[in-house]
Amino acid sequence: MRRITIVLLFVFTPLMVLSQSIKGEFSNILNQPLKLMGYDNFETYVIDSTQTDAQGKFSLNYAAKDYGMGYIKSSGEQVFILALSSENTTLNGSNFEALKALDIKKGSENKSMYEYFLAQPVRDQVLSAWHYLNNMYKDSDTFKNHLSTKKAIAEEISLLEEETEAFITDMPEDQYMKWYLPLRSLLSSVGNVARNRPERIPTTLIELRAIDYTEERLSKSGLLYDAIFNHVWFIENTSNPMSQVFKDLNLSIDIMADQLKNNDERFNLVMEKMFEIMEERSLFSSSEYLAEKLLQSDDCGCLNPQLQKKLERYGKMAKGQTAPDIEFSNYTYYPEGVSAKSLKSLEEDYKLVVFAAGWCPHCREVMPKIEENYKHWKDKGVEVIFVSLDNNPKDFAKFAAPLPFISTTDYKKWEGKAVEDYQVYATPSYFMLDKDLEILIRPKSVEHAKAWIETFVN
Repeated sequence: MRRITIVLLFVFTPLMVLSQSIKGEFSNILNQPLKLMGYDNFETYVIDSTQTDAQGKFSLNYAAKDYGMGYIKSSGEQVFILALSSENTTLNGSNFEALKALDIKKGSENKSMYEYFLAQPVRDQVLSAWHYLNNMYKDSDTFKNHLSTKKAIAEEISLLEEETEAFITDMPEDQYMKWYLPLRSLLSSVGNVARNRPERIPTTLIELRAIDYTEERLSKSGLLYDAIFNHVWFIENTSNPMSQVFKDLNLSIDIMADQLKNNDERFNLVMEKMFEIMEERSLFSSSEYLAEKLLQSDDCGCLNPQLQKKLERYGKMAKGQTAPDIEFSNYTYYPEGVSAKSLKSLEEDYKLVVFAAGWCPHCREVMPKIEENYKHWKDKGVEVIFVSLDNNPKDFAKFAAPLPFISTTDYKKWEGKAVEDYQVYATPSYFMLDKDLEILIRPKSVEHAKAWIETFVN
């Protein structure tokens, strides 16, 4: 009997990962490494990397998890913004800056975006000029009879605004750009509105408060930080006086917290960043309001342990609380005749504690102002204590030794005990204390501290 041998052939097919590609050529970027970067809330990450060939050709890939906005980064840290959508993109250009010569052969999202990027700045510039003229004609008696000119200016403004709106309106409903470009435009406009378009301030604030922070597309847009920062900055720069700034900020906090109360993860993310930005900008009344609101309300979502711990510690540094004592380390410069070993042992009725560092450019600007006022403040019973975040002895000596008041450090920068005890997130930071270390005020600036001293210290 003939034996039959059966040979079974197993063909192993590798698992195919569906992905999109960005291919193209930058004729002036030859034999250079490129990275494709994506956004993840406030962070960026590397999606893919490659190197251009001798003709500047390249190919980069990304997956569905990367959909949103991204950018190609060169070895020189130059960036080229791209939409990462469910379609492939093919483009040709000379370099990242020459947008007018850019030819996007494939990829409707990126075609729309760069068409907008090229046309809208020109349109905005012309629109600003027309608004400037409109205000001149409207506010000047010289032109009160120039009715036809005023009408023509108004018509041109209306036409330009309609063209911008039509560009977005005509996009397909499912295009990412239809959501992205209006938000980007809003956030880009706040500086111009604050400086040159006072009539737009109320509307712009309404639009900023209407941003939907529950929107999932935000996490991949690269706009989440800008949305929060520009919101805070806009209120700070358009809501004079400071009492109104804090009132408007607190209302925005209420609106954002209410919007996010059913989305714990995004709630913690946005509220923590809002808190940090207000702290960095010395908007302490509103950062204290936020901390108190989140810690006391049952309707603001579930705080993660990290944020809750930060806010609880911060609450201990609010106005009216007793500040921790600061033990002066062995690395302390004392004025002649002073030998105190701690903050509390100083005899003055008032103590201005300043957290700063030699590596901080703004600190280098404000310390001479403090030094200039020190003798007058000292005569009024106010002592200044400089707590340095320098972590290099030479830097600390260069910055602190010439100062006429106590300067101390532990060379631990942000991990120093006093820095942690006082919940310092930015330099310079100021605390005005009484003799028993009760927090009287957290000045926003040297000028703020000076005004308070002149008003409340005899």
